[in-house]
Amino acid sequence: MFKNPFSFYGRIRRTEFCLSVLIAVAAIAASAFILETDNQITDIAFAIVFIVVGWFMLAQGTKRCQDRGNSGLFMFIPFYRYWMMFADSDVGENRFGPNPKGIGNVSSLDDFGENLHD
Repeated sequence: MFKNPFSFYGRIRRTEFCLSVLIAVAAIAASAFILETDNQITDIAFAIVFIVVGWFMLAQGTKRCQDRGNSGLFMFIPFYRYWMMFADSDVGENRFGPNPKGIGNVSSLDDFGENLHD
């Protein structure tokens, strides 16, 4: 879990996506609470936290969309994030990579490392 959380490549499971949402909400709430004072330095610090958390959520959302076999742009559809929290993954490999659960993934090598397709 959480391998390359800022990368837009690959697929993630529902669990990792839901934990990502919780982490993002907690990070924004904590930074808003800690940086409660109104001055320029706290505004800059909150903006940096917001940008980092925003990038993290865009990456995680894109990977979850890809796990469902869709483009990352699907996350901008209203309420689609809720569907990503509850819908199951595509079985097996899709164009974005192997299933993160390992269900239905097909390897071209057998148990002894020999190519099955020769």
